[in-house]
Amino acid sequence: MTHTHDFVAVGLGPFNLGLACLTEPLRQSGELDGVFLEARDRFDWHPGMMLDDATLQVPFLADLVTMADPTSPYSFLNYLKETGRLYSFYIRESFYPLRAEYNQYCQWAADRLSTLRFGAAVSSVEHDGSAYVVTTSSGEVFRGRRLVLGVGAEPVAPECLRGLGGPACHSAAYLQTKSALQETRSITVVGSGQSAAEVYADLLADCSPDTYELNWVTRSPRFFPMEYTKLTLEMTSPEYTSYFQGLTPETRAGLLREQRSLYKGISSDTINAIFDALYTKQVHGGVPTTLLTSTAVTGAAWDGSAYDVDLHHTEVDESFRLRTESLVLATGYAPKVPAFLDGVRDRITWGEDGRYAVSPTYAIAPDIYVQNGEEHTHGFVAPDLGMGAYRNSVLIAAMLGREVYAVEKRIAFQEFGVPDRFRVGTA
Repeated sequence: MTHTHDFVAVGLGPFNLGLACLTEPLRQSGELDGVFLEARDRFDWHPGMMLDDATLQVPFLADLVTMADPTSPYSFLNYLKETGRLYSFYIRESFYPLRAEYNQYCQWAADRLSTLRFGAAVSSVEHDGSAYVVTTSSGEVFRGRRLVLGVGAEPVAPECLRGLGGPACHSAAYLQTKSALQETRSITVVGSGQSAAEVYADLLADCSPDTYELNWVTRSPRFFPMEYTKLTLEMTSPEYTSYFQGLTPETRAGLLREQRSLYKGISSDTINAIFDALYTKQVHGGVPTTLLTSTAVTGAAWDGSAYDVDLHHTEVDESFRLRTESLVLATGYAPKVPAFLDGVRDRITWGEDGRYAVSPTYAIAPDIYVQNGEEHTHGFVAPDLGMGAYRNSVLIAAMLGREVYAVEKRIAFQEFGVPDRFRVGTA
C-alpha cells in the first residue's frame, strides 16, 4: 500500500520550499513527514525577470527560514558561508540580495532536501475517506493526511489584451522574448509596478533613434514609489494580519485598492535610475521614448505588422490611439484555483465571492492549507517573502498542535483597530 504522509505539498515556490526546510528536522525526528511535488524539473523563481542587476525588495532576513529559525542550516547567511561569499556580501553593505542570488540560494537549499519531487505535475486529488490521494500526470500516487497548496499565482492580462496574437508577451516571459522584441521598431510596456519599471529600464539601455521607439503606459496617475517607511512596514505584522481578517469583505477589498503603493509600487532606486538614464541619454541627443500616466488601455488589435492600441486618458477624459510593433504586458499575477482540486471541492470552504475562505491558520478545510492564496482575507502581506516563515510557523503549529517555531502575536508599536482599554465602558 502507498505510504501515507502527514502532508502532501503541491507546488514549490519560495513558501513551500521554506516549509520543506523548516519541516526537515521534524522529518528526521519522526514528528512530521511531508513530501513536496513540483511540476518543473528544478526550482527556478521568475526566470523571465531574472535581470542581472535586479534586487529583492525585502532584506536578506526574509529568506526561507530565518524569521522562524535563525539557527537553521538553510539560512541565506549559511548559504553565503558555504559558497565562500559571506565576506563579499558583508563588504557590499546592502541588505538586499540580487534576485539571481536569491534564486541560486533557493536552488542550493532545494539540493539539500530529500523530500522534493521535481517533474511531478499533479493531475488530480481525491479523498479516500482517510487520506488525500494525489496523482501525477505520470501516474505516480502520493497519499497524505493533509494538503498544503503552494501553486502560486498566474500571469494575467486585462481582458482587452488577451489573445492578441503577434509579438505580445507578459513580463513573466520577458527575458525569453527580449531578443525578438528588440528586433521590432517600437515596443510598448503596459503596467505600473516594479516589473514594468524593470522591463522599461532594461529596454531603455539599448533604446536609440537607430534601434526602436520605447513607450511606457500606465493607468496610475504617476509612477509611484513603493512606500517603505518603518511605521508602514509594521503593517507586515501578525497583528495587522489579524486585524485585517476581522474586517468585512467590502472593507478589505477597499483597503487593498488603497494600499497599492505598499506592495505594487516601484522601488525608489529603480525610479531614480530610470530618470538618470533618461537624463544621460538626453544629454547625448535623446531617445524616442514616451511615458504616459493616467492612461488606460481600452482595446488593441494586431493587423499582422503592428498593434493599434486604444487608450483613454482618465484625467482629461480623452481617447486616443498608439501604434506599436510589440507589447510587453507587465499587468501582474492572480491566484487561480487549480483544476486538480475538482475532486475535493466539496471539502473546501468557499466565500460568497467564490474564492477560498481562509482561516487564521491559513486553512481552507480542516486539513487543507494554502500558501499565498489569501490576499483577500489576510491582506497585502500574502505574497511578501518576509511573512513566509511566519506563515509556515503557523502551518506547522496547526499540523502538530504545538508551536515548534515561536509564532509572534505582537511586534508593532502602533495599534490596529480600537484598543480595548479605550472602549467606552471599559474599567
